[in-house]
Amino acid sequence: MSFEVAKRYLDSIGLGDRVIATEAPSSTVEEAAEALGCAPEHIAKTMAFLVDDAPVLVLCAGDARVNNSMFKAFFHTKAKMVPGDAVEELVGHAPGGVCPFGAKPAARVYLDESLRRFDVVYPACGDDHSGVRLTIPELERATNASGWVDVCRGWRAEE
Repeated sequence: MSFEVAKRYLDSIGLGDRVIATEAPSSTVEEAAEALGCAPEHIAKTMAFLVDDAPVLVLCAGDARVNNSMFKAFFHTKAKMVPGDAVEELVGHAPGGVCPFGAKPAARVYLDESLRRFDVVYPACGDDHSGVRLTIPELERATNASGWVDVCRGWRAEE
């Protein structure tokens, strides 16, 4: 059901033709890269956190890791992942397919700076057998992001 919700949303904004359904699973960065035929760092993984008891989605590059001190500096709270059994209820998509497309309205979306170095990225599309090929401007438009954040480490050459 989540795939259909995400796909319907992308269709409504003219980006439904960018959806890629895969036969192979795509629930991890490595699986998604293999299934979609791209480098792992081009996967735009969606991390679901609780901030003030509300879901916050942070999209970051596949090779990036959320840094607790950077997260706390921006969000003014410790990085606390949404528990796996509550992700679908709070976000609207189950683990392995979490994405900002068709997510519940309470879920605020942020894009991490780790994505800006790419022309094209591949977020999930609501389930663990899909992806969406988007340019960064298309990702910005499709997510209705609250803004850009710099909360990840491990992706810069100097780190």
